[in-house]
Amino acid sequence: MNHRPSLIFSNRRWWAQARWRRPSGSRTFALIVFLVFAFLVPLCPSQELTVAAAADLQFVLQDVAVRFQKESGTKVKLVYGSSGNFFQQIENGAPIDMFFSANLDYPKRLEAEGLIQPGTYYEYARGKLVIWVPKDSQLNLDSGVRSLLDPSVRKVAIANPAHAPYGQAAVAALKGERVYDKVKEKLVLGENASQAASFAASGAADVGVVPMSLALSPNMKDKGRYVEVPAADYPAIEQACVILAGSKNKQAARQFMSLIKTSATAELLRSYGFDVPGGAIK
Repeated sequence: MNHRPSLIFSNRRWWAQARWRRPSGSRTFALIVFLVFAFLVPLCPSQELTVAAAADLQFVLQDVAVRFQKESGTKVKLVYGSSGNFFQQIENGAPIDMFFSANLDYPKRLEAEGLIQPGTYYEYARGKLVIWVPKDSQLNLDSGVRSLLDPSVRKVAIANPAHAPYGQAAVAALKGERVYDKVKEKLVLGENASQAASFAASGAADVGVVPMSLALSPNMKDKGRYVEVPAADYPAIEQACVILAGSKNKQAARQFMSLIKTSATAELLRSYGFDVPGGAIK
């Protein structure tokens, strides 16, 4: 079905000749073509599921999407960013089918506002925070967050705490160790956790306080080393996903949600450093 429009346009010369040769029947023929397309185009399986997700899920959802597309035939458009920005976009009517947030507050607020499909709120994992440096760095990470006080550290990348949960967690950890005031002038803010990790990996920052999932990703895994920030030093980065009430692909979204709830996806999440609640596996 997808090839028919190109076929029609590629035969414009034939169409012009047909109109010249058969002026009396050209309108009838055109009407038939129009009606065929009018009735058949809506039946074409051209679904595309749009998924807005926290940046820490980049590599997890890539794998899940590939499996989903293979099993269902439905394309998945993955968009990554900060949970806070997506929250605002959804409130403003952005055409998104599913939202994966690195903060429980945003999906709960959307639920309270009637902007999610009832019964679809699902807590899938808890993220972890790490301090990451490139392989050639001489910085000793044994002292954890306090290692950022080392004079050799000039720039520290974190996600923007104004709208990124991992940025908020990083600030909380810095304040908990009473080093925030001493390093705040060194902070380089990424628009989201992925950008903060890119700053560290590219050398734009000396250190990154970033999600463990990105530290374990193919882009960073073999390029540096990290130490985990104790979970007690920052608020839990509990995460949840929802299907949006305005989604035009609710059935496909439910199928994708079912895949998220499988033991295979739980193992995938764990492989990227996430904690998965025991009750979240089917």
